Amino acid sequence: MLEWPAHRQCLTRDLVDELALVDTQADKLRGEMLDLQHAAAFLPRVKIVADTDYAISAGSDVCIVTAGARLREGESRPSLLGRSLTLFKSIIPQLVHYSPNAILLIVSNPVDILTYVSWKLSGFPPHRVIGTGTNLDSSRLRFLIADKFDVNAHNVHGYMVGEHGDSSFPLWSTLTLANVPILNVPDKNGVSYNKESLHELHRTAMERAHEVIKLKGYTSWAIGYSTASLVKSLLRDQWQIHLVSVQAKGFYGIENEVYLSLPSQLGRAGVLGVANVKMGEEEMQKLQQSAKTIWKLQSELEI
Repeated sequence: MLEWPAHRQCLTRDLVDELALVDTQADKLRGEMLDLQHAAAFLPRVKIVADTDYAISAGSDVCIVTAGARLREGESRPSLLGRSLTLFKSIIPQLVHYSPNAILLIVSNPVDILTYVSWKLSGFPPHRVIGTGTNLDSSRLRFLIADKFDVNAHNVHGYMVGEHGDSSFPLWSTLTLANVPILNVPDKNGVSYNKESLHELHRTAMERAHEVIKLKGYTSWAIGYSTASLVKSLLRDQWQIHLVSVQAKGFYGIENEVYLSLPSQLGRAGVLGVANVKMGEEEMQKLQQSAKTIWKLQSELEI
């Protein structure tokens, strides 16, 4: 199941040979399929199929799940959980039945908990169940910093980890501009940064998602590009590091089975490993607190 912008990005970036769309709205689904098929002369050659029956997705390499209740203005992601859990209980088993060797890529919010739900429902090993996590959050922060320094966001590097949402946080020690720590570089206006001013950038980055929802009702293009970047790393076996939601038990003192965003290497087999990034004591405590909060919510689920 693909978010509309996500599957368009997969098409235009020539990432797939076949694209199967599954949805409950038959008319809209067929209309989307026909619309895409009519663009065949402008796209790489891709077989595009669609159906309300999951059988159409049989043998998929990657199953991208975007189904769920849409985030309302001012609504926290955890509040979405109750409205999405029942839906996942009908989706995940069908995907597993028709594509038992697939990688599950979860986009729906709250993504960390729903990725955990998908892992439990699927019976897959944890390295084949991944959430989009803070991949987009990290991009928002990199954009803001790039704008301050008047450079391309590709030249800004840094990780936002933890729960996807307001409790995520940047690892400031990883934040660099062309491999130079941001704290050592004045921006285009000659302004130098400290941890307090960088925290303000982080707060702004977290508010931007809510701003987009307020202005247009939902987020679409950025998460579409983010998802396509993950598909590219998975299918093309790129071994690239992404900030995605992975099984975090055993990392950084986390004791429970929770999914959180950590810098993870992705390839054809799914999650190939988690980068051993040094964290300070305060950062470790924040990450462990996120894990405890998510675990408390998960312990109330009936899976």
